[in-house]
Amino acid sequence: MSDDQKVFVPSQPLKPGARYGVLSGFEPGTRTLPAGFKIAPPFQSVPVEIVLEKDVAVTLRDGVKIYVDVLRPAGTQKVPVIVAWSPYGKGQGTSPSVMGIFQMVGLDNGIVSGLEKFEGPDPAYWCARGYAICNPDIRGVAESDGDSVIWDRQEGRDCYDLIEWLAVQEWCTGKVAMSGTSYLAVSQWFTAAEQPPHLAAINPWEGVSDVYRDLVLRGGMPDTGFARQLQDNSYWGKGRKEDILAEAERYPLMTELWENKIPRFEQITVPAYVVASYSNTLHTAGTFRAWRRMASKEKWLRIHNSQEWPDYYDEANREELRRFFDRYLKGENNGWEQTPRVRYSVLDLEGGDQVAVGAGEFPPKDVTPTKYYLDGRSRALTTTAPSAEATVVYDVSSNPDAVSFITRFDKETVLVGYPKAHLWVQARGSDDMDLFILVQKLDAYGTPLQQFTVPNQSALVQDITERGASILRYKGSDGRLRVSLRHLDETLSTDAVPAHSFDRVEKLSPGEVVEVEIDLLPIGLAFHSGEQLRFVISGRSLLGTMMPGIREYTPANSGQHVVHTGGKHASYLQLPVQARRQGTAVKG
Repeated sequence: MSDDQKVFVPSQPLKPGARYGVLSGFEPGTRTLPAGFKIAPPFQSVPVEIVLEKDVAVTLRDGVKIYVDVLRPAGTQKVPVIVAWSPYGKGQGTSPSVMGIFQMVGLDNGIVSGLEKFEGPDPAYWCARGYAICNPDIRGVAESDGDSVIWDRQEGRDCYDLIEWLAVQEWCTGKVAMSGTSYLAVSQWFTAAEQPPHLAAINPWEGVSDVYRDLVLRGGMPDTGFARQLQDNSYWGKGRKEDILAEAERYPLMTELWENKIPRFEQITVPAYVVASYSNTLHTAGTFRAWRRMASKEKWLRIHNSQEWPDYYDEANREELRRFFDRYLKGENNGWEQTPRVRYSVLDLEGGDQVAVGAGEFPPKDVTPTKYYLDGRSRALTTTAPSAEATVVYDVSSNPDAVSFITRFDKETVLVGYPKAHLWVQARGSDDMDLFILVQKLDAYGTPLQQFTVPNQSALVQDITERGASILRYKGSDGRLRVSLRHLDETLSTDAVPAHSFDRVEKLSPGEVVEVEIDLLPIGLAFHSGEQLRFVISGRSLLGTMMPGIREYTPANSGQHVVHTGGKHASYLQLPVQARRQGTAVKG
């Protein structure tokens, strides 16, 4: 059983400091926040009278007791409730760490009230519009009992119990939703898969959906920098917390432990408004995976062109989310169903992004997967496979430790969908290879084009994104694979999106040339006439870390990497080429 494979370490109580907010203390009771109340000077005041029920005990099915804060509009009218499920303390909205994150990305703390959970819905906004907000301290966090787990089906069962408890409270209409970004999105996949009867809608706003493939062993590589940050800086409590770093070291292949950290997508049937981006190297793959595989018949996808925090707290986007919730939690016939099922962005990287391009599916119907073959002699990408075989080689310890291939577009070309690489490779001086790949846009003069995803583009942000913090600066679509884990999962793979089973190790023999398929993050990218696309293959991470200040992964490479092209080893990059621009678009 997966529970037998779990590893735990002692947790520690949260003490005053960087992650401690005004409401972090344990103070059971009910109080009323008058209209105009401001929790601290930098924050927005609340526009209506709010009842705060603090540290309310909720008993889960196994007897574990958790504590939640409920913020609801004053009065006797029953209201629906939105749950913000995460291990981030329910009082952290006013903490120095959260305020610092807003400052780092260029958001004014005055756009929120400080009553919200980090990455969650703001009670000041939602209570004024007839909703309650529930901020729980989940299992093992703060005063809540039990041992905490990291992104696990246990969380789905726990949140099921909370939802059913909320639905029968005297102030509740019986309708419950979930919303939030990152961890608060991930928990929605797990909860919706448990199908709590009173869960009326979900709003996952960018989040991991497979802990093995997205967080700790992407591409089969133990790149655990962000997992360490998550484990070390969250889950403050009285009991134990899951040691996912030890688990990744102990179980480097897919086991029941990791299977239990993948939601049952086929059981997600609730109406869903999913928000994604192309640029979040932690969340992009997981959000699109969940969108593809979830069974909901009423599901909408919006792909924006920035970063999740500015996007989530944008006033227009909150108003749109309210329309979705008004439809499914209040039963309003507000025309939400006429919203295009997919609205995607096309990045220009030169100030001309298109956003809210409507489509019925993703990729849009007018997209054709097109093979661009690698030519090792000319270092070009061509739509015709070279007849002559050629190889290109790099030494993993030299400079350069990469090879690239370029194509120039002679007319407007738009890529929307899922790129993948199909390569023939060989290792010299080693029995394995950690491969990293990247699709870049170049201008007509060969200069790489990039784009910040956050409002702050200061010298500090320039520095931290030069070789890392890839969620803050978009440099292209990337992928990675440890070649000994190249076996494809036939049940999950499609022609557009290969998926690896990660359940076996197949080392390379001397002189052996092997075929590998590598998925890249989804893409929406426009190329004007004369602009170029560069495809890079390397033995090191081309984007650096996902987040600022985390440890960079050191690949397990030695010797030389050989890429075979042409003839019977016709390596190619498959790109989703759009025949024509579909739907209407808004300049972003």
